[in-house]
Amino acid sequence: MDTSQRPAVELNGVTYRWPSRPVVVVCIDGGDPRYLDQGLKDGILPNIGRFMKEGFSAIADGVVPSFTNPNNISIITGSPPAVHGISANFFIDPETGAEVMMNDPKFIWSDTLLGEFSKTGKVVSITAKDKLRRVLGKDMDFSGGSVNFSSEKADRCTMAENGIEGVLDLVGLPLPEVYSADLSLFAMEAGVKLLERERPDLMYLSLTDYIQHKHAPGDPVSDDFYARLDDAFGRLEALGAVVALIADHGMNDKAKADGSPNAIFLQDILDAEFGPGAAKVHLTITDPYVVHHGALGGFVGVYCTAAVTPGQVMDFAAALPGIEAVYDRDAACAAFALPAERQPDVAVISDAATVIGSSAAAHDLSGLEGHRLRSHGGIAERRVPFILSAPLNAGYAARAAKGGLNSYEIFDYAINGTA
Repeated sequence: MDTSQRPAVELNGVTYRWPSRPVVVVCIDGGDPRYLDQGLKDGILPNIGRFMKEGFSAIADGVVPSFTNPNNISIITGSPPAVHGISANFFIDPETGAEVMMNDPKFIWSDTLLGEFSKTGKVVSITAKDKLRRVLGKDMDFSGGSVNFSSEKADRCTMAENGIEGVLDLVGLPLPEVYSADLSLFAMEAGVKLLERERPDLMYLSLTDYIQHKHAPGDPVSDDFYARLDDAFGRLEALGAVVALIADHGMNDKAKADGSPNAIFLQDILDAEFGPGAAKVHLTITDPYVVHHGALGGFVGVYCTAAVTPGQVMDFAAALPGIEAVYDRDAACAAFALPAERQPDVAVISDAATVIGSSAAAHDLSGLEGHRLRSHGGIAERRVPFILSAPLNAGYAARAAKGGLNSYEIFDYAINGTA
C-alpha cells in the first residue's frame, strides 16, 4: 500500500499523515545549543549549517526535569509527561513504595508514534544506551520490517526481540564501549545503513551524552564528535530523508574554580536542619550510567514525613545558595505539565552552575576525576535546538513564528510541516 492510502495516525490530539519520504528524527542527548553555535562558528558543521539556512531552525523548550527518559518519551508520544507518565529517570512507585528506574514500558500511559506507525509501515528505532530500548520499542510491530535495538547490545539482536539480527555485520563496526563517543556514532552508522537498505517510513535515533558530560563546546574532543555527527546527518539527507535534529536536554558546567563539583548535598543539610529521617531526598537523575555525572543533577524530589511539612522544606531550600526554584507537588505539575501521581512532595531545582545530591557519602564521584562536572536536570538545561533539513509549509511556518515551540513537537513538524 502506498503512503497516500494508509490511514493517518492519531495520537494525543495530533493527526500525523504518512510521510511521502523517510523522516529521520535524531535526539542528540545532551545536545546543548552552544555546541552547535561553536561548531558553526568554527566551520565544522556544514550540513547542520545548510539545514538551518535552507530548512528550519529554532530553539525549543524541552521537558523539565531535563533528563533523558521524560524527554525521549515526550518526543515519541508528542506530549508532555502529564500525558505519558514518565516524569523522571528514577522515581518512587506509589503502588509499591520502591525506588525504580522508569525504563519499563509498563510505566508509559500513552501509545507511541513508533508503535503506531509500525502497525502498517516500517519504523526503525535505534538507541545508544540499552536503558531506552524497551520504552522506545513499546508496542512496536516487527512483522512489517520494523526494528528496535541499542548500540550497547547490538551483538545480541534477534528477530524476535529486535526485528533484526547480524547488526555488527550490517554496520561494519565492532561493538562500542558504553562510555564512549562510539556508542552514539554506531547508532548513526546503523541508521545510515538501514535507511539505505530498508527505506523505512520513520526512524528515531537517540544518542548518549557521554561526550557532553565530559567536554565543553569548542573542546577538540567534542568538536570531533560533532563533526562526525554532522557528516552522518548529511548522508541521511543525501539518501532522501527529511532529517530532524532535537535534543533531550542541554548541559552546563557545574564545577567550582578548583574543578570540584559545585554540589549541594541536600539530604545532609535537611538532616541537620530538621533531624535525620524527617525528609527524604530522591535523586531523579539516577540511571544505570552514573559514571559521568555521579548521580548529581539539577532536579531532585523531597518526600516529607510527619516531622516536617512541605512548606517548611520549601522555605528552607529556597534560601540555599545555588537553588533556582522550589515547588510543591501541585505547583510543579502546573509549571511543567508533570503527572501528579508520580511527583514528590517538593521539587528542588538548582541554578545553571549548581547540582544537587543527597548525602555526600552516598555519591561515588571517582568517575569525575580529571574532568569538570557537567550535568543537567533543571530549568537552565531545558533549551534545545530544533532543526529540520527541509523548509516548513506555510501553516507550520506561521505556527512556529508565534513562538512557544516544544521539543516534543519535532515529529509533528517533520512529518506534517515539511513537503
